[in-house]
Amino acid sequence: MAQFPVLAKLLAQNVHWAKEVEEEDPGFFERSAQGQSPKVLWIGCADSRVPESVITASKPGDIFVHRNIANQFPLDDVNAEAVLEYAVGHLKVEHVIIVGHSKCGGAAACLAAAQHPSGLPDPDAGPNAPLNVWLASLVELARSLVDPTEELLIQDNIKAQVANAVKSHTIKEAWAHGKKVYVHGWLYELEKGHLRDLGITQGPKEPK
Repeated sequence: MAQFPVLAKLLAQNVHWAKEVEEEDPGFFERSAQGQSPKVLWIGCADSRVPESVITASKPGDIFVHRNIANQFPLDDVNAEAVLEYAVGHLKVEHVIIVGHSKCGGAAACLAAAQHPSGLPDPDAGPNAPLNVWLASLVELARSLVDPTEELLIQDNIKAQVANAVKSHTIKEAWAHGKKVYVHGWLYELEKGHLRDLGITQGPKEPK
């Protein structure tokens, strides 16, 4: 890896990290290898500045994770649905958290696209380019805002993805069978390093 200094640094840091973890918690990796039982599924943005385990000071095994551009949960995305199905059905997670963040490049691009004749987040690529296809629904959300701002779009996007998750087959089935699974919407403020609960949690309806 000498020809790739960036990668060599990552490998060296991994060795140092593993040594520190083992010194602080002897046998941690051996126990971790036996299986996982996280209580949380984190559906967040792929942005490199929002690493869920780091910003929540969590250990490997605490959080099951699905990340993509602009923290989307499209109802026709089999990848996202498969992650949710596995998390709820097999790992028995109790909390699904949709996490957006300030200064989101995807949201900014979609806000600009909503006001551009092409309507494309990446106007240099065609309408069938993967990024433009992926963000099409976020562009439509931006167009629907009466007084669009990046902050408003980011928060409305989180709300929209929470609504999508609640409509998913997995969540509807879980609630139908009495499972206590909750879907939350959080915002990570890059400028402060703080997570904020938006207060839009959805859960199973209690029997009357």
